[in-house]
Amino acid sequence: MARPNEEVAAHLQEYADLISITGDEQFKARVYEKAARSVAGYPEDISKADVKTLRGIPNVGASIADKIVEYFHDGGTFAALEELRAKIPAGVRRMIEIPTLGPKRAMTLYEQLHVSSVEELSAAIDEGRLQGLKGFGARTEDNLRHGIELLHHAGDRLLVNAAMEVAENVVDALSTVDGCVRCTYAGSLRRMRETIGDVDVLAAAERSDALMAAFVGLPLVAEVIAHGAAKTSIRTATGLQVDLRVVPPSAWGAALQYFTGAKAHNIRTREIAVRHKLKLSEYGLFDAPTNTLIVSETEEEVYERLGLPWIPPPLREDRGEIEAALSGELPDLIQTKDLRGDLHTHTNLTDGVASLAEMVGAAARLGYAYLAITDHAPNLFMQRMSDEKMLAQREELRALAAEHPKLQLLHGTELNIDPDGEVDWPAGFLAGFDLCVASVHSHFNQSRKEMTRRFVRACENPHVNIIGHPTGRLIGRRQPYDVDLEVVYEAAARTGTALELNASPERLDLSAEHLIQARRHGVRFAINSDAHATTHLPNLRYGVGTAQRGWLTADEVINTWPLRKLRTFLNKSAS
Repeated sequence: MARPNEEVAAHLQEYADLISITGDEQFKARVYEKAARSVAGYPEDISKADVKTLRGIPNVGASIADKIVEYFHDGGTFAALEELRAKIPAGVRRMIEIPTLGPKRAMTLYEQLHVSSVEELSAAIDEGRLQGLKGFGARTEDNLRHGIELLHHAGDRLLVNAAMEVAENVVDALSTVDGCVRCTYAGSLRRMRETIGDVDVLAAAERSDALMAAFVGLPLVAEVIAHGAAKTSIRTATGLQVDLRVVPPSAWGAALQYFTGAKAHNIRTREIAVRHKLKLSEYGLFDAPTNTLIVSETEEEVYERLGLPWIPPPLREDRGEIEAALSGELPDLIQTKDLRGDLHTHTNLTDGVASLAEMVGAAARLGYAYLAITDHAPNLFMQRMSDEKMLAQREELRALAAEHPKLQLLHGTELNIDPDGEVDWPAGFLAGFDLCVASVHSHFNQSRKEMTRRFVRACENPHVNIIGHPTGRLIGRRQPYDVDLEVVYEAAARTGTALELNASPERLDLSAEHLIQARRHGVRFAINSDAHATTHLPNLRYGVGTAQRGWLTADEVINTWPLRKLRTFLNKSAS
């Protein structure tokens, strides 16, 4: 289940969206958007907080604090939200989820064309009814068609972090049930897919009745779909299906292997079994002629009997892992513990919700060896950055360094890659930073040639160390830029510029597929949280999961390196 903070934040964001739909009080909408981000990033559970405590959260004023208290007292809503929901049809509210549309234009479609659902919008586009409508330009129809496709493609799938929270809650609860020998999640979540359709949980016990009873009795259960001795399925209040399978402890390894692998991977392993006159199923590995059980207790035994080393779950997609295993060439995949620090984080100096001291303190508690603070540069105008603010932050960071002797603090910035490939600040000012991340934040619709040249020029800048979120995608909401990534990979490798694997679950950018392609060029990578709150720092685990799916080793990731080696890499002008 989502943290109470995130549930409240979602409702505050919905309230802001509904205000935007009505076209009134746009300043008020922005206030609620900021409050939603602050509440989501607040590290403490706010469900029992009083108004005074709530008002201590950045961007939360008296009126918003009252609504949060009302939310927890009145069963998960507040009156002002319900009033706006009543004014705006549910179909219009659904329309604002279409990437490329937005609240204001959704209301325009409703008021002028009486379009009140995604399906009606699709029909209106096909009928040409949007042509000539004010605010809808020549490319609007194509963009909206694409946005509707994205919405349908996302469907009911959850981002990996949301699914992980549910899965870990279930596993933690079931692991305490009497008779439970083992319990874990399997399926696409164990493979660290970026979106999850449903959650598979596997438990081992001699008897399943106590586990199944505990499962259907969990607080997160909204509906019991099926209840059996071997498998039970439930649905949470958010619509996520969770399946629990209980197997005997003796069959644990075979079941875990079977319920983890992608279908294509499992087909390949069964084919190998057949060639060895064996039969592989979720119950074990058997001698085919006699149906005698050979091994089943551990995954390692199953793979070994097939003539394979244990294959890490994120690789089990039939993308060459079987061949690599047979030839002894499986990579030694990066692990979360290999990361020594984070090289892309933000504070409330720009669009973060935590102070510099709070971000540094959180990184110290996580045991990092180093941390880079990289607030936005001045060309992202809404952040109101200035030379003076950045230099003052540098002095504050130096003062904090004395309080955290085990944590090396790096002062950086996230630069904006302009349409022509230039970045904020002249070379002399940039030379004062320990590192610079450079990212695209505007002009997303440039031609492929223009966008590619833009990235190459950024790589060639001697002060740019890392290209942030290189494709710009937002999973289920925004497609990647149109850019020739092969050319960008070559430029990054040639210039000694790392490409970021942004670990924010809504980005995971570069994707696993892009990582596989980029590493062939000798590119180095940085797995960064892009944290805007202390609660975002642990998202590095999702970046590592994607890195594993992309076959990355620790040495290919610069923030696994000792600080001295990292500083040498960051000094591009000396190389």
